[in-house]
Amino acid sequence: MKNALRNLTLTLAGALLLVPFAQGAVSTAQSKNGLTTMEKDVRHELVMLPWFGVFDNLEFQVNGSEVVLTGQVTRPTLKSDAERVVSRIEGVTKVVNNIEVLPLSPFDDQIRLATYRSIYGFGPLSRYNWGPIPPIHIIVKNGNVTLAGVVANDTDRNMANIRANGVSGVFSVDNNLRVDKRS
Repeated sequence: MKNALRNLTLTLAGALLLVPFAQGAVSTAQSKNGLTTMEKDVRHELVMLPWFGVFDNLEFQVNGSEVVLTGQVTRPTLKSDAERVVSRIEGVTKVVNNIEVLPLSPFDDQIRLATYRSIYGFGPLSRYNWGPIPPIHIIVKNGNVTLAGVVANDTDRNMANIRANGVSGVFSVDNNLRVDKRS
């Protein structure tokens, strides 16, 4: 029992260490000196949403006490949950929810899974799948793929684009991956 509890604690601690890297998947509204407290709180609340995953993309912009949410999600409940948790943050007086709910499509679901396997199953890119929320997000709408999030360098950005373009059934790939300047 002690070993099981210790292993669970170590696993959770390891996952929490990876959360800052995974948080790069949520777009930022940065000031020159970094994120404000409200921006950090918004980012944290969005990343901690229970159904937020690799096939969703949440972005935000803070304008004073107003937060504008944008992006794409696969579940309508994620859109409403994002608005709810952000509205509860201290100092937020208004939330504009412009999050798009992607249409249900078995064809798009097949492309999502195939693109996920192609990117995260590829040796040099598999390291991005270590955290609780992988930093490369795969958005599929009507057969068109958009890659969003953060990678360590231009080579990884280009490899992800090539891997997504190689998936059968994909009409186009929009590569919106950003390179982490800290790397």
